[in-house]
Amino acid sequence: MTGTLVERASEFLESRLSRRSFINRSAFVGSALAVGGAEFALHPGTAYGAICSCGDLGCDCGSTCCSGFSEFCCVLNGGYNYCPTGTVIGGWWKADGSAYCAGPRYYLDCSAQCNCLAGCSGGFPFCQPGCDGTNCSCALESCANYLEGCLQFRYGQCNQQIACMGRIVCRVVSCIPPWEVDPTCTTTLAVDEGTANMNRVCTTAVPTPPPPPAPPPPPCYSPATMCEVVGMSAVDAAGYLVVTAFGRVFSFGYATNEGDMSGAPLNAPIVGIAAREGTNGYWMVASDGGIFTFGNANFFGSMGGQPLNQPIVGMAATPSGNGYWLVASDGGVFCFGDANFFGSEGGKPLNQPVVGMAATPSGNGYWLVASDGGIFCFGDAQFRGSEGGQPLNKPVVGMAATPSGNGYYLVAADGGIFCFGDAQFDGSEGGQPLNRPMVGMASVPAGSGYWTVAQDGGIFSFDAPFLGSPA
Repeated sequence: MTGTLVERASEFLESRLSRRSFINRSAFVGSALAVGGAEFALHPGTAYGAICSCGDLGCDCGSTCCSGFSEFCCVLNGGYNYCPTGTVIGGWWKADGSAYCAGPRYYLDCSAQCNCLAGCSGGFPFCQPGCDGTNCSCALESCANYLEGCLQFRYGQCNQQIACMGRIVCRVVSCIPPWEVDPTCTTTLAVDEGTANMNRVCTTAVPTPPPPPAPPPPPCYSPATMCEVVGMSAVDAAGYLVVTAFGRVFSFGYATNEGDMSGAPLNAPIVGIAAREGTNGYWMVASDGGIFTFGNANFFGSMGGQPLNQPIVGMAATPSGNGYWLVASDGGVFCFGDANFFGSEGGKPLNQPVVGMAATPSGNGYWLVASDGGIFCFGDAQFRGSEGGQPLNKPVVGMAATPSGNGYYLVAADGGIFCFGDAQFDGSEGGQPLNRPMVGMASVPAGSGYWTVAQDGGIFSFDAPFLGSPA
């Protein structure tokens, strides 16, 4: 939904603003967040009173920062006049007689989105400051700039489906009426003539063109997988399973296909698979935490339909086969069956998102891995080293534990392998050309070696038997 709105707005602005010099092909960021259908009453008076908060930087009360106005978004966006990522248009006002438009000039407030609803009760439309992910300051830490993330105000004519918003991060200017740019904006009028000729160089200057878009991915030569493989799981030393985002399962060696979700409607894409080791059963997990069971893998619960702070990115089964863990990209861990909770990174700051997990052979611990190669250990999972803080050619996408539990492997998107503890290096695809990036790996149970799997389903074997691939 967001991409469609942004593209539509961009195309509109491209055609309408080519005759106007100061916005130059800007795009307004839309929002797919829907909280409820609250009604907003317009607050009387100007959006910006005479305040002297100074962004908590101790600026002189005669400074620009302390004038009580929000900064223009183009100052924060490198010259581009659009709402920053993580913000949404909350309302607008008009000023007539501006020197910068042949007619009225429009100002749109870009408010931070809330990651929790604390404070939004009894009709109050603002979440607490700790929930909006922004900080009150003078823009770019300079007293010569206006405020960023300080003011809690909303006219409310745009995105009325969002009942709870954070503080205003910055404002966008336009010579075109807001409702012609963002369809969520109404025509209800608010006026503040005092802002008519406020300006920044970046609102009138032509910014440097953005870099060209990334080239499209190479064509997919695997119609069976549609190049949407998301992971694999070893069944035994001579069998493994591969799963796609649309829920199709491929089995090889002694692994048996007990069914899949291909052709069935999914609320969210599949992101991982875990085999019940040595048996004819496996689980699949979707990004919304939904669990799908096959063969003799039993259902012990799921997060499907429950609110998640961040999407699920992987799972691991307990050695007994009577439980499993799910992990989210923020490091949150969810436990079901005989899978015990030993801790998580949920609610803690991370340098990079978590991308996978692996359980210890005892079932009394697990590791989490982030895309920068950082490792987090819980229970009896011992820290054996990591790639956190080290330069990587490509991000880490998955991990696997050794059968002893005294080591682990990491795999990067370029096929590079990193070994820690008693994990032996048996080769990698690092530095080799790949048709598609790697997405996961599995170690050989009760043996040595490992497999890696690429997005197109290509399997790469290292001191492990090649049993086939869907690519």
